[in-house]
Amino acid sequence: MPTPAAPAAPATPSASPPGLIQIRNLAKSYRRGDQHIPVLLDIDLDVAQGEFIALMGPSGSGKSTLLNLIAGIDKPSAGTVEIGGIDIATLGDGELSDWRAHNVGFIFQFYNLIPVLSAFENVELPLLLTGLSARQRRERVAQVLALVSLSDRADHFPNELSGGQQQRVAIARALVTDPTLIVADEPTGDLDRSTGAEVLTLLEQLVDELGKTIVMVTHDPKAAARARRMVHLEKGVLVDELPPTSSDMAKATPPPTPPPTPPSSPTTAPEA
Repeated sequence: MPTPAAPAAPATPSASPPGLIQIRNLAKSYRRGDQHIPVLLDIDLDVAQGEFIALMGPSGSGKSTLLNLIAGIDKPSAGTVEIGGIDIATLGDGELSDWRAHNVGFIFQFYNLIPVLSAFENVELPLLLTGLSARQRRERVAQVLALVSLSDRADHFPNELSGGQQQRVAIARALVTDPTLIVADEPTGDLDRSTGAEVLTLLEQLVDELGKTIVMVTHDPKAAARARRMVHLEKGVLVDELPPTSSDMAKATPPPTPPPTPPSSPTTAPEA
C-alpha cells in the first residue's frame, strides 16, 4: 500500500527585505585643541536593502556626519557600521577607498561636476577606476544617461545644462558603477521646487525599479516626505524614526506627470 503523502507545510509569510546597513553604538567626536567635541552619541540604526530614508535635523545635529560614516568617507570614534555584512570601520584606507568605488554612489547638493568635461565624460569618470574596456564604459554611460533622460545632452558641458539637468548627470554618475547604496547630501537644496520634485521622483524610481538603497540628508520636510522613512537627529542623538504621514505625502507630491521612459536599447555614444 502506498504511503500517504505528508501534508504540505503551511505557507510562511514573505520575509522582510534583508538589512543592508546595521549601525550599533556609533559615536563620533573631534578634537579642537584641548576640546573634545562630541558629534554623534550611541547611534543604533538599521536600513533595509531597497529602502529610501531621509536623515533630518537642525544644523549641527550630526546628520551629515552620520551620512559620511555610512558612506565610508569618515571613520567612527566608537561602534560599528556594517554595510552588507562588512564592518567598514575596520577597513584600512586603501580597502575603504576600494569598497567605496564598488559599493557607493554619491549625489551632492552642488553636483560636483567637472566644468571642462562633457556630461558623458563626467559620468564616465568612476569607471576609469575599473577594469572595463572603453567599449564597455561607453555602453554603461549611455545606459545611465538614457535612464535619466539625458541621452541628447551627452556632449554638453555643465555650463550648458540647467541645474536640474546637472543634478541628473550627477545621479547618472552615481549609478554608473551599479552601486548597492546611494548617499545623497541635500540633492534638491540648489533647485527650485518643481525641478527638485522631478529629482525626487527619479530617486523614487531608482528604489522602486532598480532596488537601490538611498540614504538622503535634507533639511526640507517636503523632500523628506518623499522618502519611505524619516530619521531625526538632535544634538548627535537619534530622537525619532517615523514614516511620512499622509498629509506630508500630499504636500510633497507634485502634480502627476508621466515618468521618463528609457529607450528599449541603450544608445551608444559616438566614438571620440
